[in-house]
Amino acid sequence: MRLTRRRSLSVLPALAALTGNAAAQPKDDDDVDDPPMTIKLVALDIGGTLIADHGEVPDAMLGAFSRHGVTVTPAEFAEWRGASKREMVRHFVGREHKSDSLIEPIYADFMATAGKAYEKVQPIPGAEQAMKELAAMNLLMATTTGFDQVLTTAILSRLGWQHYFIASISSDQVREGRPAPYMLFHAMEAAGVYEPAQVIAVGDTPLDLQAATNGNMGAAIGVYSGAATEERLRKERNSGVLPSVAALPDLIRRGLPLSHCRI
Repeated sequence: MRLTRRRSLSVLPALAALTGNAAAQPKDDDDVDDPPMTIKLVALDIGGTLIADHGEVPDAMLGAFSRHGVTVTPAEFAEWRGASKREMVRHFVGREHKSDSLIEPIYADFMATAGKAYEKVQPIPGAEQAMKELAAMNLLMATTTGFDQVLTTAILSRLGWQHYFIASISSDQVREGRPAPYMLFHAMEAAGVYEPAQVIAVGDTPLDLQAATNGNMGAAIGVYSGAATEERLRKERNSGVLPSVAALPDLIRRGLPLSHCRI
């Protein structure tokens, strides 16, 4: 089926109580008169959003740093959750004024450890059912992730999920990872979606929400099934914060708030 013939989904504003997000309430009459948002694409993060986060990434990355003589604390690492893993390595190597020649060995160490850990990858409960429901709504789906394409492909292949996605965009396919919105733009390009307002971005880290805001996406949904707490996610500009992606189809059916993450 050609993308241009996909039926989109129009969603009316939701009550703030639905998401617990006071910022979702219309501020004036002009907001009330805005037309419904037309959703065409749902861009989903992977780690902590679609697959369970049992600390595989922090363990693999912090271990790789330690084995190569670079000191990074768990708190420092936490600020980079959702970012490009290669950019993260480059940052911390540079911060300690270490040789750039360490970047690739550390990254390769991380990839080997993370790849092994994800051999037994587990989905977030209800994630696949949510994707089936989104597909039934005739919504296109794509993934965006701080992983590179090799690890992304391995994870989706092990789960048998490739067929759900029009594109799987990884951090090594863009110049800069989150909070830059470039992965979201690549997903839009692959889906043939021209308007950021027609995109819902979903993720479990502050950087996921920041990328959606920076890209002017139609909605930025946080899920606290992964790296960040509900409290932390609510500090970012968002269109709603959910326990997990399993609740997303129902939120869409009930009606998303009109975008307030656009500038």
